[in-house]
Amino acid sequence: MTAVTSNAGARPVRKARMSPKRRAALSRAIQYGVLVVIAVALGFAADWDRIAKNLFNVDVAKDLLPLIPNAFVNTLTYTAAAFALALVLGIVLALMRLSSVGLYRWLATAYVEFFRGIPAMLVVFSVAFALPIAFNVKIPSLTLKAALALGIVSSAYIAEVLRAGIQAVPKGQIEAARSLGMSQTRAMVTVVLPQAFRIVLPPMTNEIILLTKDSSLVFLMGMAASQFELTKIGRDALNSGTGGLTGLFVVGFAYLCITVPLGILARHLEKRFGEGSRK
Repeated sequence: MTAVTSNAGARPVRKARMSPKRRAALSRAIQYGVLVVIAVALGFAADWDRIAKNLFNVDVAKDLLPLIPNAFVNTLTYTAAAFALALVLGIVLALMRLSSVGLYRWLATAYVEFFRGIPAMLVVFSVAFALPIAFNVKIPSLTLKAALALGIVSSAYIAEVLRAGIQAVPKGQIEAARSLGMSQTRAMVTVVLPQAFRIVLPPMTNEIILLTKDSSLVFLMGMAASQFELTKIGRDALNSGTGGLTGLFVVGFAYLCITVPLGILARHLEKRFGEGSRK
């Protein structure tokens, strides 16, 4: 007779499971593959001749390059003037928000909420046209008008950043300063504010980046050729009808020359002071 072998007691064979590390690697490979396929498809579908004519027109870019340095300096000037005013107003507003006087807190809160809630373009128009009519004053300097308009808007944001920085300073610092005989005002100016600025340096740098981009609204005030900022150069090039969007592309690259280094600085400050605060 033939012996019958039973497999009833044999253990079921388990399939080999992929480790989490290999699954993650496979997922990344699939995503990279999909991105490569999309990039290749877009590359074949794009009209490169039309793109070169309308975005990368070398002749138009060469004509604009002599205008860029002066506009670049003007953009930095408007940004710096606006930031100087915004910083001063922001400090005052932040201290008012934290004041024990209820009226100061109410006024500062109303200011911050109002100017954070309306478009910056409306403030630019108001300073350029409504303010001279309402108060019968004439502001001859475009830099001063730009500083007023952009600084008023930016100060509302800076005030909130500074308020958060001041509140992040340990209360023991103020108590220690007061125990040494300092007044509340002196303790705030010499002890609290320096530490608060150290805390808010990264977000403050980001605010400068936003202010640089908001300087593109200055052209709404009207300006002479020598006062052109970067956006005005790109807008005039676009209106000329030659070179398509090349002018905007050139101006956008000029803005990146300002904002990218500031972004790198912000990340460096965030990493440096973030690590220092945890030690």
